[in-house]
Amino acid sequence: MRLDELPRSDNVEDRRSEDGGASFRIPGGRGGLGIGTIIVLGLVGYWLGIDPSVLIGGAEILTGGGTSQQQPSPAPRDSAQTGAPSDQMGQFVSAVLGSTEAQWQKIFAQYGKTYEPPTLVMFSGATRSACGFAQSAMGPFYCPNDQKVYIDLGSYDTLARRPGAPGQFAQAYVVAHEIGHHVQNQMGIMQRVDAARSRGGEAQANALSVRVELQADCFAGVWARRSQQANGWRLEPGDIETALNAAAQIGDDTLQKKSQGTVVPETFTHGTSAQRVNWFKRGVEGGSVERCNTFEGRDL
Repeated sequence: MRLDELPRSDNVEDRRSEDGGASFRIPGGRGGLGIGTIIVLGLVGYWLGIDPSVLIGGAEILTGGGTSQQQPSPAPRDSAQTGAPSDQMGQFVSAVLGSTEAQWQKIFAQYGKTYEPPTLVMFSGATRSACGFAQSAMGPFYCPNDQKVYIDLGSYDTLARRPGAPGQFAQAYVVAHEIGHHVQNQMGIMQRVDAARSRGGEAQANALSVRVELQADCFAGVWARRSQQANGWRLEPGDIETALNAAAQIGDDTLQKKSQGTVVPETFTHGTSAQRVNWFKRGVEGGSVERCNTFEGRDL
């Protein structure tokens, strides 16, 4: 049995057909960015090698278009479709989402709790969330304010171009990691972490962010172990390695080395490649949330 053969989830909101240009309009009746401004920012992005949508989105926020976590964004437009999409990649993501729902519902039930599944939003280029403006350049993310996971499926193309990263399981890991953040929100972990962040400085906030991300990696491993056992799908040779490679490629140390040539541990927010691999493996090998307490002890 393959991952894409699992039962689909209908907790999907497909915004890929929306007009991406509409996302650049500023709420409150002030209109969007002028066409001249958009052209200039596009040219600047071209010459600097920066995704123009990032510059345009940033300009919109500076001119009043951004939203904070305390200020929800407008509701998605009517063009969004709900339910499992019909295309192959949409079906695959829906199947992974359905598998996470089944396993986390069972885990929560063991503790006498009810798991409320999130909605997964598929978008293309840019969209809005209750946590602010979402762009494909940001990568997949979870917004606790609306309890939705946002993903531009184009990010899978980027993942596939990384050495050793392509494959269904590596793609499923991306979804499972973001669902791990929803689990943290459901468990009240995010709320306690936010309270601790507000009492400390930037270094402490970054350190707490690392522990949050590593725990989400571990929760992704828990899902993989339990889903495989429950549904009978097999990890093909190299599947674990591709997912671990995906985790390693997005470690803070690896990314900093590639972007600036040096590593500054105090600025880490996701953990090192080795840490991400270690905690993902702990989840896979243990298959229980008890193995994922990244907040206990000083060493990660």
